[in-house]
Amino acid sequence: MDRSEEMDAALAEKGLIGQLQHVRQSVVDRTSDLVVTAIGFLGVPYKRGGNTADTGFDCSGFVRAMYNQTVGHLLPRRAEEQAAATQKIDRSELKPGDLVFFNTMRRAFSHVGIYVGEGKFIHAPRSGAEVRVESMNGSYWQQRFNGARRVVNGSEDVKSGTGE
Repeated sequence: MDRSEEMDAALAEKGLIGQLQHVRQSVVDRTSDLVVTAIGFLGVPYKRGGNTADTGFDCSGFVRAMYNQTVGHLLPRRAEEQAAATQKIDRSELKPGDLVFFNTMRRAFSHVGIYVGEGKFIHAPRSGAEVRVESMNGSYWQQRFNGARRVVNGSEDVKSGTGE
């Protein structure tokens, strides 16, 4: 029996593999809930400073409301503060529920959205627009991409991973 097999046997004996699988499934479920909930707000109008469906959302208000409502994690209010309070990841590591940031106002992290998979993100884009899903691969968003972040909630993160 090699070390890996010994480790698996020890974990199984203590019932930890089942616990780890339960935590992993819980993380997947919460991420799915987050994306499904966010999709449910498609069409809500943009409102600068807005953070509810009733008043409308700005980009960071939308992200904050989605995380608070589904994960119970209260993020800071502004996009650049959200970037500072979350874990850097590489674009190649993006998973649904991660945050994507863009420079849309000639300053880093001036816009934020939630990655939904397949190169797309959901966000509250600008005045006169509504919450919508867009491709990150369009030239506008590709040229302004600032980075990806993962929300970590206490000792149990919403997903795991590190990097830039």
